Amino acid sequence: MKTLSVSNLIGIKYLQKNDISLIFELATHFKEVINRPIKKVPSLRDVTIANLFFENSTRTKLSFEIAEKRLSADIINFSSSNSSLKKGESLLDTVQNILAMKVDMIVVRHPNPGVAFFLSKKIKAIIINAGDGTHEHPTQGLLDCYSLLQKFGTLKEKRIAIVGDIAHSRVALSNIYALKKLGAEICLCSPVSLMPKNIQKLGVLQSTDLLETLKWSDAVNMLRVQRERMHQSSFPCLRDYALQYGLTKSLIEKIDKPMVILHPGPINRGIEITSEVADSNQAMILDQVENGVAIRMAVIYLLASKLKISTNESPTA
Repeated sequence: MKTLSVSNLIGIKYLQKNDISLIFELATHFKEVINRPIKKVPSLRDVTIANLFFENSTRTKLSFEIAEKRLSADIINFSSSNSSLKKGESLLDTVQNILAMKVDMIVVRHPNPGVAFFLSKKIKAIIINAGDGTHEHPTQGLLDCYSLLQKFGTLKEKRIAIVGDIAHSRVALSNIYALKKLGAEICLCSPVSLMPKNIQKLGVLQSTDLLETLKWSDAVNMLRVQRERMHQSSFPCLRDYALQYGLTKSLIEKIDKPMVILHPGPINRGIEITSEVADSNQAMILDQVENGVAIRMAVIYLLASKLKISTNESPTA
């Protein structure tokens, strides 16, 4: 069986192009599985996975849980709000105590960048990064690229725009790494105040003009404004932001060509995207959610195959 070149999924930065292709190939098989009447396979019947979410999450948390259940893994869900962290216990002590209960894999989301990498150096369990601060969100980057690949067939020389709060987005960085590895061209569009310094070093274009960016693009990934990560306001008001960087039907009509629209969620309707656009046939938002389960099943299965215990049966059984 083909395996990944990495033992943990910390970020897209550490994956090779062959790793991404392998994940996508297996995700296609799992997408067929989750659309069958019986949606489960017994592949990870002997594997225990702990979901450690130190931030609020809906799509990502539920997507990982469903992916794990579809693979028949045993699941532990951890809530930091009701944990001994409130009593002063360190993150590492908390994780090591969970591992002492014979947990094989950790899925972790944390507000601080670098937590997944830190844990991968300190503990023996497999680590999957479900988002660390403003650093990376690798499974989101993978599912976004997988969704685009299903639409276009190839991403080589495709023009992809990423619009919105680039500075505070972990989705943007994972998308950049993944899209570059797959041969796409990328343009980042945002107010200057929401554009990271030196981002051009990653080989991307930059723009502050949304209409011109859309005319250049084959697809656009709209990011929400992450006000919870801002220490001070980066623009006058949300209304002003929506007028300049919100995706509307009237703006799309000015492009005069088909446009593929993505959004990683949660959506702030009427700010970065209107309901009319989000619910249109051009939007792949719900496709992204469905693909997210298949991608996470593939990642979990491939990493679990590196455990000393054997995975049960074929992933396509």
